[in-house]
Amino acid sequence: MPELELIAAPWCIGLRPGRGGVEPGTWRAPSVLLEAGLAARLGAAVVTELPRPPYDPEPQPGTRIRNGLTIREHALLLAAAVEAALGAARVPLVLGGDCSVLLGGLAGARRRGTTGLVHIDGHTDFKHPGNADFTELGNAVGMDLALATGRGELLLTDWPGPLVADRDAVQLGDRTGRPIEPLVVGIAELLAGGMAAAAERAARHLEPPPIWVHVDLDVLDGAVLPAVDTPGSPGLTFAQLTELLGALWRTGRVAGLDVAVYDPDLDPELAHAPSIVGCLAEALV
Repeated sequence: MPELELIAAPWCIGLRPGRGGVEPGTWRAPSVLLEAGLAARLGAAVVTELPRPPYDPEPQPGTRIRNGLTIREHALLLAAAVEAALGAARVPLVLGGDCSVLLGGLAGARRRGTTGLVHIDGHTDFKHPGNADFTELGNAVGMDLALATGRGELLLTDWPGPLVADRDAVQLGDRTGRPIEPLVVGIAELLAGGMAAAAERAARHLEPPPIWVHVDLDVLDGAVLPAVDTPGSPGLTFAQLTELLGALWRTGRVAGLDVAVYDPDLDPELAHAPSIVGCLAEALV
């Protein structure tokens, strides 16, 4: 099995502020998961910790995406870390943070060649100027798949060019039913057909390039994991997410992964951290 490198990306810059303008707590997730024993459970060869970006709820000049300039800067830092891990023949597992970590992860993987994307999320995250009103400040967590496929501001779509083509992206777990160009296996179909079948379908659709796997933990049912930005139902159980990730991992084509949106501030006792650690550890060994 390939060695894993954990890359801690303590971000909340892609999220809207909480009540009263409070900075979201997703930036704490990497340290909480590491303290819960994730590195040891995975036998990680290296743990790389990136700096925490500053969070600004107010608009930045030249962008209608909250913290857009900061996201670009830190995505490039993350891309360099992912590229270095791949160059050392390690599989990077990026611990977010919020879903904007997808951009840096994919950017780093793409430097090593064409990469397909399996986007596991309870939402399509496909908001862009062609389908949404941007008079209000946008948040990257609702648009990460749109940005990755080249829809939206040049600031976050030109790396150079889009990070992934529509034909090379598959979205698994959407519960909104909103149509998008990449292939979608919605939550009802995913639950009815099973995790192994969905993983096989995604891998077959994305042949032949290596695959980057993005996991927004809000794909889990809100009754299972409420400590995310937008919990919802129906969704997966931890056992089902383990099965899905494990089936993708066993294809031998996973170039890297990112996991996002667990918010320890919404889990004061950190009761859900061991379940997240167990899910990843069981899937990736």
